[in-house]
Amino acid sequence: MTEETKQWEYRVQTIGSIFGTKDEHIQATLDEWGTEGWEAINVFTPEGSGKITIVAKRPLTERARRTRSISLMS
Repeated sequence: MTEETKQWEYRVQTIGSIFGTKDEHIQATLDEWGTEGWEAINVFTPEGSGKITIVAKRPLTERARRTRSISLMS
């Protein structure tokens, strides 16, 4: 039996402003993403921006694969 290679989809979003990013906003974003099946794999602050960028992944489903195929064709 061979193990199928897991495929992922990724999401990247920068939140906040030059005045900073409130912990409550970060937590709300992560909570929302968590309910959608996303797992944060990296969080960083672009230098001097006051914002944070969140990188997340989740297993690529057959439905998401079909949706991508359709959008690439149009």
